[in-house]
Amino acid sequence: MSTIGAYFRLARVGWVLVREGVVSALPSDGLPAMVGVAKSAASLLTRKRARQEERSDRLARAVERLGPSYVKIGQFFATRPDVVGADFAEDLSGLQDRMAFFPTEEARTSIRESLGRTVDDLYVTFNEPIAAASIAQVHPAEIETPNGRKKVAVKVIRPGVRKRFAADLEAMYLVAHLQERFLPLTRRLRPVEVTKTLEQTTKVEMDLRLEAAALSEIAENTRDDPGFRVPEVDWERTGRDVVTMEWIDGIKMSDVEALRAAGHDLNHLADTLIQSFLRHTLRDGFFHADMHPGNLFVAPDGTIVAVDMGIAGRLGKKERRFLAEILYGFITRDYMRVAEVHFEAGYVPSHHDMASFAQAIRAIGEPIHGQPAETISMAKLLTLLFEVTELFDMETRPELVMLQKTMVVVEGVSRILNPQFNMWKASDPVVSGWIRDNLGPKRIATDLKDGMKAAFRLAEALPEIAAKTEKFHSEVMQMSEHGLRFDKATAEAIGKAEARHSRLGRLALWIIAIALVAIAIQIG
Repeated sequence: MSTIGAYFRLARVGWVLVREGVVSALPSDGLPAMVGVAKSAASLLTRKRARQEERSDRLARAVERLGPSYVKIGQFFATRPDVVGADFAEDLSGLQDRMAFFPTEEARTSIRESLGRTVDDLYVTFNEPIAAASIAQVHPAEIETPNGRKKVAVKVIRPGVRKRFAADLEAMYLVAHLQERFLPLTRRLRPVEVTKTLEQTTKVEMDLRLEAAALSEIAENTRDDPGFRVPEVDWERTGRDVVTMEWIDGIKMSDVEALRAAGHDLNHLADTLIQSFLRHTLRDGFFHADMHPGNLFVAPDGTIVAVDMGIAGRLGKKERRFLAEILYGFITRDYMRVAEVHFEAGYVPSHHDMASFAQAIRAIGEPIHGQPAETISMAKLLTLLFEVTELFDMETRPELVMLQKTMVVVEGVSRILNPQFNMWKASDPVVSGWIRDNLGPKRIATDLKDGMKAAFRLAEALPEIAAKTEKFHSEVMQMSEHGLRFDKATAEAIGKAEARHSRLGRLALWIIAIALVAIAIQIG
């Protein structure tokens, strides 16, 4: 019955999108004439108020009507312009986590159930919420320490959000499967895999212990970094549904006038922000993937403090080398090397011609070299690169797309602080240092070390591999001599499952048909 429920939830989503004018605002260039007819029909059902709004406002209103889980889904797809398109990704990036507060008493109950202790036992004071998002809300509180009272921020999961998200996710999987089945051109984007990534990302975000662990990890990574840190976690008061962390007294990076009035060096902040992000990406392979201005504070001493680590990205060694060599190849105008990196990494299928791919890369790189350095956007370069790779059947790499989207945001914040921000000059110390340490002689030593470790692990596993191989060979020989057989119980179970599947499929089709007729009668 879950499939039937998914169809009904999908129908509701479609109805809301139609009523709020999102469907009528969708681009239809190059699509069949029937799409234009459908858009015209949808516009007749659009609310009058929605017809006068911009597309981004329509989309924001529709997502707000659909509820908290769709706000989170929208924010996720804002990081995937490869899936929804650049324009809609930009619209979705404007979605804010300004949700209604849930009662403080429910937050107290969640804390007690998660930590096994009452709020009064854990905190000296526990105040009303000051911010509410799609997943959780934040309460200011105080705890007792040997040095006196200390102010903390307490983040508590929104009640029922996991169940609601799981139900809405069924509709997302349905759309993904239908897309793969009926729109072959979109299979390159791997919509089912994208939905799995959404599911995994949000499950991680809904377990606040994992967010606390991410904060702890990045704190260790950046312990000696100049000008950047994250809040300290209070593990004693942290569980699945609640995380307690250091309260940050600072100015939001979005408030440029306040930063200037406080005497902060905006140009230095812009350089520190992009260099910190590149260190996390290239050196650590672990980065804050939601670094919009609302999640960035500047402490009185000028240190940038990043909060809300619900969304984080990881890059393996191969991906880090891939990114660094691409950037270095563009800087040195070695477009053939950029092409070779794509083929070596397996990102572009081997049946394509490398020289032709290098030619396409040159079409991106040469115009950049004719511009002043401060006008060149690294994020724009990566965006153009992903557009070109689409022509060469490069499959979507979610980790690289998340990196590109985060870089767009970080670079944008840096340019708000300093309109003359020179991306290449600011990033050169980090990128050049990483290339020197990882693409030169040190890389060979590191590769040899990693190879030796892999060889030792393989040697330890050889006896088990040999035993499994021998067992598999014996089973194959037995099947070749006697054939593959099912016992009676297995055969009957398969038959019953097939019959049940057919009945449910027919029932689902009838229910959908009846529902559509009912909607049509209601509209009429």
